[in-house]
Amino acid sequence: MQVSKVARAVVAARSTAAAEGLTVDDAIVLQDSNRVTLRLTPCDVVARVAPVAYEANAAFEVELARRLAATASPVAALEPRVEPRVYVRDGFVMNMWTYYESVPSRPLPNADYALALERLHAGMRQIDLTTPHFTDRVAEAQRLVGSREHTPGLSDADRELLVNTLRDVTRTISERGPAEQLLHGEPHPGNVLGTKNGPVFIDLETCCRGPVECDIAYVPEVVSAHYPDVDQELLGECRALNLAMVAAWRWDRDDDFPNGLQAGQALIGALRSGAPWPTIDAVWSGLDGP
Repeated sequence: MQVSKVARAVVAARSTAAAEGLTVDDAIVLQDSNRVTLRLTPCDVVARVAPVAYEANAAFEVELARRLAATASPVAALEPRVEPRVYVRDGFVMNMWTYYESVPSRPLPNADYALALERLHAGMRQIDLTTPHFTDRVAEAQRLVGSREHTPGLSDADRELLVNTLRDVTRTISERGPAEQLLHGEPHPGNVLGTKNGPVFIDLETCCRGPVECDIAYVPEVVSAHYPDVDQELLGECRALNLAMVAAWRWDRDDDFPNGLQAGQALIGALRSGAPWPTIDAVWSGLDGP
């Protein structure tokens, strides 16, 4: 978010939490991209704040979190001291979550990460909830790439590469006819927390339906090696698709991801290098920033 918008989001979150009876003396920015994630102290609540246009996304995330909690899935819990719903204030929507203290001295083991994702998928198979299909997310990326107005920085060659990759890889995946289920959507390392009680996943608004390999493609290669019964060819195709989709989002003129253009250039470079396709985290590791 723009600095001025972040400041307003902080005020809205503090006011909302205080109105719900929580004690708030400070707000620490944990993440700032298209929405801002805040740790409110001393009540220790995490507030995820977005422009009001994201209200439907926020409501979906709350409902999914509620249902997953009933399956004992490894997901972050909604804050129990307030009503589990979307709060609207001063042009922003927000939901409130439990704060988890990180365990920096205990790196998340790869096998634990994979097992947590497997447990999440098992929990999601128990839920009947209308969600987008993974091809709907691809279509969003295709609309961006097809619009010079929304992705003005893309060169003609890079635009053609993304158009062809998004179209061809999606067709290849669909023609395989893989089994599909509810997915997290983006279970990359930035969306899993190592806590004293084990890994928990956050950021559920990207949930969609598709083959589990679409999710597994987002985790580091050393993690995916621990996930059982993976279709390796399909996994490679999903990694290529992820590179193209995320590249499209980073080139969006309205994207607020830190170092977004640098990330977009790195992703296109990875696509041009060809198979075997790297994971997103492998591309990120070569960047100067997040």
